[in-house]
Amino acid sequence: MVMLLMLGLSGCGDNTPDPVYPQAPPPDHLYDQSTINDEQRWTINNAHDPAIIKTDQGYYVYSTDVKTGGELRPGVMVRKSTDLIHWNWVQYALPGIPKEAEAWSSATNLWAPDIIKMGDTYRMYYSASTFGSTRSAIGLQTSSSPEGPWKDEGLVVKTREHDKLNAIDANPVLDAEGNPWMVYGSFFGGIYITPLDPLTGKLKESGYGKNIAARDRATEDGAVEGPYIVYNPMFRKYYLFVSYDSLFEDYNVRVARSDSITGPYVDMNGHDMADTSYLPQYEIGNKVLGGYRFSEGEGWVAPGHNSVLKDGADYYIVHHARGETDKSWPYLHVRKILWTAEGWPVVSPERYAGEKEQDIPKRLLSGNWERIVIRQEVDGQVEAEPLRLEDGGRATSGSLEGHWSFDGKRTLTMDWSDTSEGTKEELLLLPSWDWELGRHTLIFTGMNEKGISIWGKRISD
Repeated sequence: MVMLLMLGLSGCGDNTPDPVYPQAPPPDHLYDQSTINDEQRWTINNAHDPAIIKTDQGYYVYSTDVKTGGELRPGVMVRKSTDLIHWNWVQYALPGIPKEAEAWSSATNLWAPDIIKMGDTYRMYYSASTFGSTRSAIGLQTSSSPEGPWKDEGLVVKTREHDKLNAIDANPVLDAEGNPWMVYGSFFGGIYITPLDPLTGKLKESGYGKNIAARDRATEDGAVEGPYIVYNPMFRKYYLFVSYDSLFEDYNVRVARSDSITGPYVDMNGHDMADTSYLPQYEIGNKVLGGYRFSEGEGWVAPGHNSVLKDGADYYIVHHARGETDKSWPYLHVRKILWTAEGWPVVSPERYAGEKEQDIPKRLLSGNWERIVIRQEVDGQVEAEPLRLEDGGRATSGSLEGHWSFDGKRTLTMDWSDTSEGTKEELLLLPSWDWELGRHTLIFTGMNEKGISIWGKRISD
């Protein structure tokens, strides 16, 4: 990982050591037209629907075939990093669209690849389809290396026009006992899960599997896709991440959990992700990531289609997002996931730059912050609001009045006197890099008692 920088701050009677902040990451070069036809300079550009895996050779990300401003070349894009910060182009995994998948779907590019290692074999699942159609297929390629060469193993599952579900967006996953499953689906009938044959990587049973997430077709045309399941052994829970709404405008990430890999998956408020009768539908699923903008710097829209990396005790969400200036450019984002005491994942408001979880001195908390409420009903961007924390425990944010307290380690608690969104927020602190202002800062991420995600970062004294 990157070297870390210690900043010397005065003690002021607080015995907690000064936090260790990450060093400056490489600068973004957003909307750089000169890189359009030079993949070696893309770094995080053109990374749509990224899926991550850790190997002995480093971290690899596989992503949908997209290209802003130039002629597209299909074949699954592959990038590599040794630190989750600096990303280098590797190659296209495949020479083009596999013939069987192309013949079935008439696809012109490959979507949403994902990869898993079983024994000594890497299994890469990919999707072939056309936009808005259910004539789709999920195919399988195998290799002894994350960089290939890849062997075509044919199709795993396919759907036809007017089928109730859509065979795209595969996520191969192991349950707690090591058995392989595939969760998949997009729009239409929602998200399904089915067991895989551990020897072949193909479906173990006939049929499409069990439905574990769906939306009312009247709500955003039933927009739910990009499923990803991760198991957290500390809480003994499976967590289902999905993306809601339009990938072009208001994509956002929701999460729910279950005791079983096959569900039911419920959010913090007990709503089942497969319940299409509950209204309003936007209240289903903990919304952990959506479009946002701090007061300065580039804002982001339509973050979504994530994967999750479990790296030892650390978890990261890996997703794409579009810059607010020109939404045709999708960029790769990696963010730390923190876990609440109740076992819910919450996401950092800043991209990963090498930060480590650690105790924070209370003396650093008072001052001017910005606060973002990731409201479930909001489409598009959420704007940051000013937040002031006083030494005596008073807190103000716009018209809100309240008090803050600190557990002496990493948890900041906000108690608001009057807000329809909730009155108590449990917020986890983390030293971070401020990508908007180009400097170190403290951030917080957490939830209130209604399951609404709250973000913040410190701006000044």
